Formats: sequence, C-alpha cells, structure tokens
Amino acid sequence: MLAIDLSGKRALVAGIADDGGFGFAIARRLAEAGASVCAGTWPPAYGVFTKLLQRGKIDESLRLPSGDRLEFERIYALDAEYDSAEGVPDELRENRRYREHADFTIQGVADRLQADFGPQPVDIVVHSLANGPEVRNPLLQTSRRGYLGAISASTYSFVSMVQRLGPLLRPGGSFLCLTYMASEKVIPGYGGGMSSAKAALESDTRTLAYEAGRAFGARVNAISAGPWASRAATAVGVIGEMIAHTSKNSPLPEPIQADDVASAAAFLSSPLAASVTGATLYVDKGYNVMGMPAAD
Repeated sequence: MLAIDLSGKRALVAGIADDGGFGFAIARRLAEAGASVCAGTWPPAYGVFTKLLQRGKIDESLRLPSGDRLEFERIYALDAEYDSAEGVPDELRENRRYREHADFTIQGVADRLQADFGPQPVDIVVHSLANGPEVRNPLLQTSRRGYLGAISASTYSFVSMVQRLGPLLRPGGSFLCLTYMASEKVIPGYGGGMSSAKAALESDTRTLAYEAGRAFGARVNAISAGPWASRAATAVGVIGEMIAHTSKNSPLPEPIQADDVASAAAFLSSPLAASVTGATLYVDKGYNVMGMPAAD
C-alpha cells in the first residue's frame, strides 16, 4: 500500500493558536503520518493555547485516528512580524503578553530550534499565518499602514521564514504556505490589502522555489484553500457568505473541511511530492475553475 510516511521528520507549523484552524489540522495530519510537530503560536494567544492543552479542553481534537495523541514537541512563541530581536519596539517588549518570552521573533525561533534539536533540526515548515488589521475595509478605504501591515504579517513573514529556516532544513526539506483565491479574483469583503498580500504570497512562492531550491535544496509550495470558518477567519466578517456561495457553485457542491487541506499539506511535505515545487495547489472543491454561477 502506498502511504505518506513522515517517520523521523520534524515539522514546525507556524500559526496554531487553537484547534479550529488549518494550522492545527495540518499538525494533526503530519503527526498521523509519523512526523514530530513543533508549533509556533502568536504571543498574545500563547497562554490561552497552552492552558487549553494543559486542562484537557481540546483532548478530543488531539486524538489521532490510530488512537495515539498529537503531542507537540515544543510550542514556541512566535510573532512573525519581527525578523529579529533588534527590530522589536520597546513598548512591545514590555507588553505583559510578550515580556515572558525571551525572543519571539522568527530568528528567535530558529535559534531555539537549533538549541533544542541541533544544527539541522527541521524537515517541514508550514506558514499558516495571515493578518490584515483593516481586513473589513474596502481597498479604497484602506490606509497605507493597514495595507503594509497586511503585506508584512501575511507575506513578508514567509520570505523571512525561508531566509532564516532554510539553512536549518535537512536534505529534502520543504516549505508550505496557505493562500486564497482572492489573489486572482475579486472577493467583496476581503479587504484591507489582504487580496494583494495573497497575490504577493503566490508570486513569492514561485520565486522562493527557485532561490531556496538552489540555496538550500528546499521545495516551496502553496495551498489555495477554499473558505473555512476558523476563529481567525471570522475577522473577515463575510465568511459565512463566502462558504455558502462557493459550496453552491463548486463542481463538488459542498464546503471544504480543514482535513482536506491538511491531507494536501501532508502530501506536499512528503517524499511523494519530491519533484513538486513552486506550485499553488487548489483545495476548494473545484470552485477555482468556475467562470459563472452554477445552474440551480
């Protein structure tokens, strides 16, 4: 039987703060395939997430189909808007949700990984991060600060992670990010520069596939997922309408599930996809191929 086998691999999944998003689903699927998993969690959500784990509040979500349990090897505080400690403003360092973490930057997590596991500690890096401070604003009403904030948190963070974690990858390692079809089609309500951030993310995926492939031997891919009602996605404000519309008009007329995306992520992270790089894989029940609404 042909199976995805990630035994002996270590993954870092950046962007896990609860059990409801794509990041958590991907972590579960990677663990199911045999990988050990470390999580990167936004510092303001770190305490809540670790308490959920400690108090058994998400035990059911942690259970794998085999009966085993997803156990995170490490949970690192990560704010991917900051590349290194030198760029963190003093007022943020003193924020009560940040000050307990010594170095929550991308370089800080890279250093922690090496300190915990050695010089080449990771095989798989998943970027499940996106934030647009003005996502509910139409593009015409988005400020420069809001627009650049969306690009910084949602797009450049991936570039920075490939820069700093690429040298830490073992042979055959891979990077993966999550995008959305607002990169190429108009999705009313998905504003604040987030559509531009996703378009840039897909472009960067192609360029990074070339550059990181030559520099580190790493593969770089993206998954364009259909809409999913994670807690983070509720910030968009129209997520319910997005799901209803795509479900009605897709070739497979039903909503996607987080596990659909997770399964695709496990494939792209595995040796089965050893020759796949620079790709954007749609996991959206085929909605991306439609040119007009489906007939009733």
